[in-house]
Amino acid sequence: MTPSDSPDAPPSAPRDRIPLPEGTIPVGIALLIAGFATYAFFKVGVAAVGGDEEFEPITSLWFTTFALAPGFFLPLEQELGRALAHRRAIGQGTRPVVRKIVLLGAGLTALVVLVIAAASQLLADSLFDGNMFMVLALVLAFSAYAPAHLARGICSGSGRFREYGIILASDGVVRIVLCIALAVVGVTAAGAYGLAVAVSPLFAVGYVYIRGGLHTDDGPPASWIEVTPNLGWLLLGSIFAASLLNAGPIAASLLADDDQAALVTQFSYGVLLARIPLFLFQAVQAALLPRLSRLAARGELDEFRSGLKKLMYVVLVVGVVGTSGAFLLGPWVIEIVYDAELSGRTLALLAFSSACYMLALATAQAVIALKGHALVALGWGIGAATFVVATYLGGEEVFRRIEIGLLASSIAAMVSFAIALRYKLQSGATPDQGSIMDAITDMPFES
Repeated sequence: MTPSDSPDAPPSAPRDRIPLPEGTIPVGIALLIAGFATYAFFKVGVAAVGGDEEFEPITSLWFTTFALAPGFFLPLEQELGRALAHRRAIGQGTRPVVRKIVLLGAGLTALVVLVIAAASQLLADSLFDGNMFMVLALVLAFSAYAPAHLARGICSGSGRFREYGIILASDGVVRIVLCIALAVVGVTAAGAYGLAVAVSPLFAVGYVYIRGGLHTDDGPPASWIEVTPNLGWLLLGSIFAASLLNAGPIAASLLADDDQAALVTQFSYGVLLARIPLFLFQAVQAALLPRLSRLAARGELDEFRSGLKKLMYVVLVVGVVGTSGAFLLGPWVIEIVYDAELSGRTLALLAFSSACYMLALATAQAVIALKGHALVALGWGIGAATFVVATYLGGEEVFRRIEIGLLASSIAAMVSFAIALRYKLQSGATPDQGSIMDAITDMPFES
């Protein structure tokens, strides 16, 4: 094997070339596959367990898992990808970096699992209708996403975007396959379907590992400074961002009366339907961000601003179409797909809040690219605090309060990032490859 054939060999392209562009097609396809698999899982799962009310604990497990796992593990994926890409660029082996991040991942996993265990009875009563097996499924799901995110970090940092796409897409595919298998054999216990959510990330990680997609070469020892320069801010911002994205159904589970379990599940359908523009946005974003990153890396900030405006226009168009479609066609679609009833007003409000979240996310990524990690953490924190306050003050009707909270929080985060981006551009901030890699992979939206 020649040095250029080594998995950790530096790319032959110029140094200012960001390693993501060749992966835009598989990443975009993987996002779309994962999205369709999500809708299929809810459709099949509800029918299998016997209805919306029986499915409510699985709904709570779903959104709690995707509030916790990306919140804690996405920053590790980002920093691992950044550090590996840097070492590849200078021709150094990456295995010592992986070892450091694995230690961090193990520590974070153990810490959160201990907290879940300590609060197990509270979680079971408030989220899972007293079902302790669902708490176990939450522990298993959270633990399973640790190796999945680390594997994605290795793949992105090593330029193996086909493997990255396999891990991203197959999670949803494996989940729906397991769900169909359980339904075919007649399993109706919610815990079994919760287990399908928990174990689905591990299949692709094992497959990619066997294929050699996670191979790394030995190299110089890695210091903690090398692997964690922005980890604290990324971790704080990611926890807030992922929590905010999944806050609606979780808040519904916590605030709704005992006889509203079916309504909680139907509200979750509305949240999923409102996310269709977000799925499309991420697929488009996978193609547009690399070009913006190259412009920023070369110091071509005028072109960077122009490209960012085009991205914002795309987000606005997707948001307007999504909100209008939710209002006009949403009630019909949700009745056909999920046999549920939600008003056009509710669906339009959820879609509008999703559109504002898209704008916030796109702006936050631009701020990160300009080394504004702390400002992004602050912005998502403002959004999370706004959700709590707006939901508390939003009136008596539970679901209306949550809708108001989601919209207000997304707008608050969006405004915060707009101010931060203006400040960074006016201050003459310039990106580097590490901040650009962090920005490209800053997607707290999981399937």
